[in-house]
Amino acid sequence: MTDSAGQAVAAAKKLSRAVDTLQFGAPVTHVYNPLQYAWAAHEEYLHYLNPAGVRVLLLGMNPGPWGMAQTGVPFGQVAAVRDWLDIQAPIKGPASQHPQRPIQGLACTRSEVSGERLWGLFRERFRSPQKFFRDHFVANYCPLVFMESSGRNRTPDKLPVAQRQALQALCDEHLQSLCQALRPTWVVGIGAYAERCLQRVVGQTSIKITRILHPSPASPAANRGWAGAATQQLVQAGIWKE
Repeated sequence: MTDSAGQAVAAAKKLSRAVDTLQFGAPVTHVYNPLQYAWAAHEEYLHYLNPAGVRVLLLGMNPGPWGMAQTGVPFGQVAAVRDWLDIQAPIKGPASQHPQRPIQGLACTRSEVSGERLWGLFRERFRSPQKFFRDHFVANYCPLVFMESSGRNRTPDKLPVAQRQALQALCDEHLQSLCQALRPTWVVGIGAYAERCLQRVVGQTSIKITRILHPSPASPAANRGWAGAATQQLVQAGIWKE
């Protein structure tokens, strides 16, 4: 396969195998790789890609415990994945699961607020997935979910230095491959961390980089009308029209 979707599938498989060779220690006790146990759902998602590439690539940090960890889709709030994207693939979960963070797949009743906001905006603006994916795609920089003994989520930027650097090398390589496959005009960091990753990996290319507010409920600004704020940022950048 030489189209964008085919190249993205190959790159995701390579990334999944590579990160599975890494070792992580305290304070992390559990590591989930949705590209492994939720591969069928993730592959369905990748096939939404426009074979000719996209104009806009939006990038998040890593899976949330109630989003991509459950569904295999970036920011993959269950209802959005099941009802709007119509992805129905069975998801079994990793062999070793934290008792407070079970993988229930599409049966999970928790909602990832970030994903609810992000995909809700796209659904409201584009109405159909086909119209959204004609020009856009959403990916995550890192495919892994990290949990501490308490069940607390630990983001990749908070890993010990040596572990973080080993992971970053693999994720940078994948991001570069993804940009080569999709040939975006714009890359959009969903939050500051993702923007920094984009600047590091494609900052010296002709690809234009910008950022939107992260939709996390931990952000007071996001809780004061995230959809309107993100839309305005994309309009001001020249990516969307009023």
